[in-house]
Amino acid sequence: MKIKKNIIIPITVFLALMVLLALYNVSTNKPKTIDLTTFVSQIQSEQVKSITVNNNEIDLTLNNGTLELVQKEPTDSLTTLLKNYNVDPAKIQKISVTVSGESGWSVFLIDILPYALPLVLIVGFIYFMTRQIQGANSKAMNFGQSRAKEFSPDQNNKITFADVAGVKEAKQELFEVVDFLKNPKKYLEMGARIPKGVLLIGHPGTGKTLLARAVAGEANVPFFSISGSEFVEMFVGVGASRVRDLFTRAKKNAPCIIFIDEMDAVGRQRGSGMGGSHDEREQTLNQILVEMDGFEPNTNVIVMAATNRPDVLDSALLRPGRFDRRVTLDLPDINDREAILMVHSKTKPLSSEVNLRRVAEMTPGFSGAELFNLLNEAAILAALHDQKQVTMADILSSIDKIILGPERKSHILNDEEKRITAYHEAGHALVAKKLPHTDPVRKVSIIARGSAAGFTMKLPTEDRKLHTRSEFIEELAVFLGGRMAEAIVFNEVTTGAQSDLRQATHLAKKIITEYGMSEKLGLRTFGEKEELVFLGREHNAKDYSEKSAEVIDSEIARLIEEAAKTAQDIIVKYRADMEKIVAMLLEKETIESEDFESIFA
Repeated sequence: MKIKKNIIIPITVFLALMVLLALYNVSTNKPKTIDLTTFVSQIQSEQVKSITVNNNEIDLTLNNGTLELVQKEPTDSLTTLLKNYNVDPAKIQKISVTVSGESGWSVFLIDILPYALPLVLIVGFIYFMTRQIQGANSKAMNFGQSRAKEFSPDQNNKITFADVAGVKEAKQELFEVVDFLKNPKKYLEMGARIPKGVLLIGHPGTGKTLLARAVAGEANVPFFSISGSEFVEMFVGVGASRVRDLFTRAKKNAPCIIFIDEMDAVGRQRGSGMGGSHDEREQTLNQILVEMDGFEPNTNVIVMAATNRPDVLDSALLRPGRFDRRVTLDLPDINDREAILMVHSKTKPLSSEVNLRRVAEMTPGFSGAELFNLLNEAAILAALHDQKQVTMADILSSIDKIILGPERKSHILNDEEKRITAYHEAGHALVAKKLPHTDPVRKVSIIARGSAAGFTMKLPTEDRKLHTRSEFIEELAVFLGGRMAEAIVFNEVTTGAQSDLRQATHLAKKIITEYGMSEKLGLRTFGEKEELVFLGREHNAKDYSEKSAEVIDSEIARLIEEAAKTAQDIIVKYRADMEKIVAMLLEKETIESEDFESIFA
């Protein structure tokens, strides 16, 4: 954009000057050109009223007002010209004679500009090219410099551990790093060496970056932040140069913290052969390894990194002396979720009816970032409705939006489709209610959200890390409850169970191949996860025989058939309760947990 602008300006100036020249040379009343003989004869016959001499031109104004133009020789004056033609001096005295000189602009436009303009354009072009070459050289010199952003401890947006809710164990682990940065002398006197690298491991949104900034804020030291992808370029050696420049800057500001986000972008296992012997990513990783634990000590520079893929990192990164301390950040439990919600709600006007504990109960599996997004969506919804406070209804609606997607109000079902959807969702809800090991039903709706025509939401009452085989088997029956309800009531099935069948098949396959819960196949897993480097995803490599594959298929089919039979028996036995659910759905379109439980009371 800057280059185009520099080219357009000289062209615009040139065209403007050309227009001025054209306007200067165009006359609104162009006089008639005559020869000298006619000019002399008109003076002799006393037809001329006034004469104006302008260099080599003589402008005539006749008595009748006609304008004429005569060209004379440059060396002769008007007096000499008339004398040579023997014009009577008495007749010349009757004529008004005026001699006009050239104006400054006329001299400039006619005599100077035609020579000066090309010279100015050439000089401007040379200057423009010189600036471009200098800019390219400057960029080339800065290409290998680190692009890390430095956050000084005296900034107003300083973050401490008080701003990070939950993750108590992680904060306790990192407190040692903070104490070392504050009081390094007592550790060095004891011969202790603080870990040079701290690797933060956790799901996306669990607060790895926020926790790293909190460490810098608590220690009150400079904080250099950079993404792993910013090291890697298409030119070999640039990433290693940026690593060297980053650590050089850090040593000048020691004690300090270097934070590398998305470490797996540059720290993946070497030797994949993708880039040959000059793989830029591997060269960058080698430089990071040397800077972290080479011959030159970096006592007061602590490297923190974050990743959600520790399994793909190179083993040299994880050895003692480099990232020798690993801090795992789990998804928050119910108490942590409540604390996180309290932190994020400080800047939002909540109504008195809002119960953050209940919100925490309804958001199992939510990360810290998702909880922030939840309250933000609720605030947007409240502002959209011109409310002064965020209500509980706004938060509950935002939970549905995040989990299931926004309401599709334009997706209107006809009466028959609405009735089929009501029986489908009632089948899911009824089976979930009657089985002992399933989560409670929180909401049933036939309002379309996302890609689903309706939904049945089940949420656990507490956080669980372990799940039993009975829970999985009953979950399969819940998945198939909608399909079986359609078959029993309408003696026909629709495409509405497509997603349910996919989830049931996926869960049955995991029960057999990953959890070792099949009596026929025994206590082993099937399929080894491998990463497809070129595709950027994992797949299960086949490590079993064709005979075992047949048994796996038969076991998956058996589990699904048994689950379908369970769902069918429940729907047939409690058909009256299902009809009550359908009637309420057709009337209200959405049933909350209180109304749902009242049906069975």
